[in-house]
Amino acid sequence: MTFLSPERLWILALAPLLAGLYVLLQLRRRKYAVRFTNLALLAQVAPRRPGWRRHVAAGLFLTMLVLMMIGFARPATAVKVPRDRATIMVAIDVSLSMMAKDVPPTRFEAAKEAAKKFIRDLPTRFNVGVVSFAGNASLISAPSADRDAATAAIDQLVLAKRTGIGEAVFTSLQAVRSFDSQASQDPPPAHVVLLSDGDNTTGRTVQEAIDASRAAHVPVSTIAFGTPYGTVDIEGETTSVSVNKETLRSLADNTEGKAYEAADAGQLSEVYANIGSSLGFTTEHRDVAARFTGLALLFALAAGGASLAWFARLP
Repeated sequence: MTFLSPERLWILALAPLLAGLYVLLQLRRRKYAVRFTNLALLAQVAPRRPGWRRHVAAGLFLTMLVLMMIGFARPATAVKVPRDRATIMVAIDVSLSMMAKDVPPTRFEAAKEAAKKFIRDLPTRFNVGVVSFAGNASLISAPSADRDAATAAIDQLVLAKRTGIGEAVFTSLQAVRSFDSQASQDPPPAHVVLLSDGDNTTGRTVQEAIDASRAAHVPVSTIAFGTPYGTVDIEGETTSVSVNKETLRSLADNTEGKAYEAADAGQLSEVYANIGSSLGFTTEHRDVAARFTGLALLFALAAGGASLAWFARLP
């Protein structure tokens, strides 16, 4: 628990002063009572009765005051609130190396199906956008809550030459900065999920992408598609296209994302869990002074009721 007006807590210093004053008055009362030599009169002035009743009423009253003092300082509790601007960018490699069949039916088809499943399984509080990249990167579905538009855009992807991982990250970051009218000054919390076989062959470097992501505070999680034994046939020639896991891992590790080496459902669930922990909620402090005011009222009623029942007066 925290306090929205902690400077008001000084008033709590009055509580021990009041308690001390009460104890002092009780001691003085006993002292004056002992001065009476007329025992009959003493019985009238200080009759024998259970003294604890008087202290119970006083204790309830003092507790009520303490609760009111705490409420005056506006106590608050931390509450998790969903972030409706949270944005996830899915970047899909469409380079020719993704034709390799070492991930059946091909790396490309596996990546598309994995991306669509990932998008469909995301909670509705997330906005999602899609970027495709080969020699250049393009925003093919702007960030929104429309899952059908995102998956339809993925179905239209076609392969092209070269691979620009750095360009994919920069295009994703630009989409985040353009999310809404306030995004340029107050960007939404965001995360990039990049699906690729890992080679950066054109455009800005992976290191430049890392620097830009760190500056924007946007993690990049990567999913590597492929094995060391992948090949593709390009213009009648068979070319080896080994997956470059090191590049993808470097991108993820240096942007506080996660690097994955498979495309099964379990891996995708783990990607979501990581994203959900960082984007799903924000912590806000909500004023709970009413709780303390309500408790103070109960103690006030208890103190008043006890005093009326035992002494026929209010404390």
